[in-house]
Amino acid sequence: MTEQLEIRLAHLTKTLCDIPSVTGNEKAIADAVEKWAKEGPAHFLPGEIRRIGNSLVLGDLADARRPMIALVGHLDTVPGTGIPAQLEEKDGLLRVVGLGSSDMKSGDAVMMALAEDLNRRELPVNPVFIFYDREEGPFAENGLEPLLEGTPELKRTAFAVVLESTDGEIQMACQGSIQALVHFDGKKCHSARPWIGENAIYKAIPLLEDLAGLKPVPVTIDGFTYYEVISATLAGGGEARNIIPGKFWMNLNFRFSPSRTIEGAMAALEQFVAGRGRIEWVDRSPAGKVCAQNVHYQRLRDITGAKTTPKQAWTDVARLAQHGIDSVNFGPGITEMAHQVGEWASAQDIARCYRQLRAFFEAQ
Repeated sequence: MTEQLEIRLAHLTKTLCDIPSVTGNEKAIADAVEKWAKEGPAHFLPGEIRRIGNSLVLGDLADARRPMIALVGHLDTVPGTGIPAQLEEKDGLLRVVGLGSSDMKSGDAVMMALAEDLNRRELPVNPVFIFYDREEGPFAENGLEPLLEGTPELKRTAFAVVLESTDGEIQMACQGSIQALVHFDGKKCHSARPWIGENAIYKAIPLLEDLAGLKPVPVTIDGFTYYEVISATLAGGGEARNIIPGKFWMNLNFRFSPSRTIEGAMAALEQFVAGRGRIEWVDRSPAGKVCAQNVHYQRLRDITGAKTTPKQAWTDVARLAQHGIDSVNFGPGITEMAHQVGEWASAQDIARCYRQLRAFFEAQ
């Protein structure tokens, strides 16, 4: 039988899914969250509501007596099919089916429910709630950055939980990611006389052969193993079917471990390319920090009993780390459902995450 908490959280998740918020169009959902903060049962005071663009920080940032613990969630989604969100019963479970249900409006719903239910001013820690825009877009346009820069009080955050979909696991740190175009220059000519020119595609063959032979490289930090990988993800070149191409390019995506800085990762990729092409840097996102020694992480791990695994992907725990904030990923959504047609989240999972985080905040 579905519990009342599960029903409540499922309806709250669906309400958020009902507000379209594709990256770059988050005003409506930011307005809704701001209205809830002002008029809803969470009872945030006027001075506890800060908005920068379509991102919000909710909570008492002036309280320096207690350790500040931030819950962090993005409001945007990838583009979808336009199919309305719905609640459904399947295999004995209540599900929220809809764009963003797992990634990550179920996490946002947990944050809102906790803000409503916690006695925030009497807890041993000071909870702060961060909702931000443009997470699904380029690193440089992410709405969390201006929020962190514009709210210097957040630098006192002792620990943060990013409620991305993690299948109920605590996921430690995250990989960094570099996107780089490698350009190969040849000399175009008529394909009937290829010896006159230089085929730019063929110039890429040695690098492609090295890529095909690459194995994941394990890097272990404080017991967490991350796998560094370089992959060719896009390629293009040529002008016509009867022209030997004078230019060819491929996109390389380097996923690197928290042991590397951005500069170190760039140097490693340059070493791998070894001058066989001209590199154009497209996007560079830092890795997150392994914060296994943070006492609040250890409390979260012990109180929830959740398994902790390394994050073999990128999330905004990396951006938080750039601002000196230790954080982990821990949310109710299903990882494999992210960006999928037919995306769904289980009300049971959402309620479990709520209970675990409530226990974490209320533990003395």
